[in-house]
Amino acid sequence: MLFKAGAEMNTIVKLLIMVALFANTAHSGPLAYAICVGGCTGAFIACVAAAGGVAAVASIATTVAYETCMAACVSAGLLPTP
Repeated sequence: MLFKAGAEMNTIVKLLIMVALFANTAHSGPLAYAICVGGCTGAFIACVAAAGGVAAVASIATTVAYETCMAACVSAGLLPTP
């Protein structure tokens, strides 16, 4: 009975070692993209709120800055982040 429990434990240890070895190859590109988009949107909302709360009133510079920020987020989403 002790030998069987040891074999099961050995299998669990091997599985945990494999997970630990492959854990550093995970990429969080989509998570980085989501964080970046959230930041861009938050800045855009703050700018629109400063302009009176109406998106149509927001200046062209605000819209251009928002689109530039969103374009920069694409690289955060595509590049792997270990």
